Amino acid sequence: MTAAELAQLAIEVGLDAVGASPAAAYTGTEEHIRERRATGLFADMKFTMAHPEISCHPELHLDGEAKTVISAALCYWVDGPDAGAGEGRLPRYAWRDHYALLRERLDALGRSLGGRYRVFVDANQHVDREGARRAGLGFYGKNTMLITREHGSWVVLGTLITDVEVEATPPLDLDCGRCTLCIDACPTGALDDPGVLDANRCLSYWTQAPAPVPEDYRAELGASVYGCDICQDVCPWNRGVEKRRAGVELADDAMSNVSLIDWLTRSGSDLVGELDRLYVPRNDARWLKRNALHALGNTGGRGALQHLEPFRSSDDSILADAASWAEQQIVERSS
Repeated sequence: MTAAELAQLAIEVGLDAVGASPAAAYTGTEEHIRERRATGLFADMKFTMAHPEISCHPELHLDGEAKTVISAALCYWVDGPDAGAGEGRLPRYAWRDHYALLRERLDALGRSLGGRYRVFVDANQHVDREGARRAGLGFYGKNTMLITREHGSWVVLGTLITDVEVEATPPLDLDCGRCTLCIDACPTGALDDPGVLDANRCLSYWTQAPAPVPEDYRAELGASVYGCDICQDVCPWNRGVEKRRAGVELADDAMSNVSLIDWLTRSGSDLVGELDRLYVPRNDARWLKRNALHALGNTGGRGALQHLEPFRSSDDSILADAASWAEQQIVERSS
């Protein structure tokens, strides 16, 4: 199959970008993962970093008969309202389950291709970013994200590994140049080493970590209850996406902002069940409620204090600590 034929198939199934590369080991990526894991830069994150001997070896899939790695991107940027009073903010990629949509479309692409294939979307068995870089979908930004030419970094990535031979598409000859806007904007210095993310200082990491958020970082979270879009919001490659996506409306099932009080009062199983598209450690809603307490402390007025009391006296030390911190912020701000 030619690259042009692959591109046409991608349009037909609704993918925003596609490319192909030979199924070969990601040797450099595997080395980087092992080096950064050894120095503690991944904190306690697992994901594709847990087993690079698998995630960096697409050639091992399909019983060793894989020939091509097809990488695809789906743009998720859509305009939406800012967080209002009493609301927490979700990162744009989490407004709806874009991964499920991408998975469906890659499966449709695989059926059109014929042959044997496997689809990997948000999966630990494959490093999607490296496959996408090799296939020319984008380049690595200084914030470590893959930046595409048309949609910037506002994309979710997925992979189809197949035994069908597809013409390779060349990598992009692009980079960030001397721009350091993402580095300068990161409030915790997680990107101080360009191209390397220190998860120990990353706000997005801490909203998903099964541990107390360091006090120095809590105020920086603002209204965010999960993830962080700061480095994407300032990236020049992301400018203009609002014009290119002007005709795309917020889906009926999209959720850009959430009620903080609702998060704090709902049952844990109900909350996690509604947000099953998010990674929540051990599906334990206490980590989401912890985030809501921080956001309430950063944005709430004195009327919010009544909602903190049940958590201040909780036997759960992490929630009690978050509630006490939130109360202190509100009182200081209101005095």
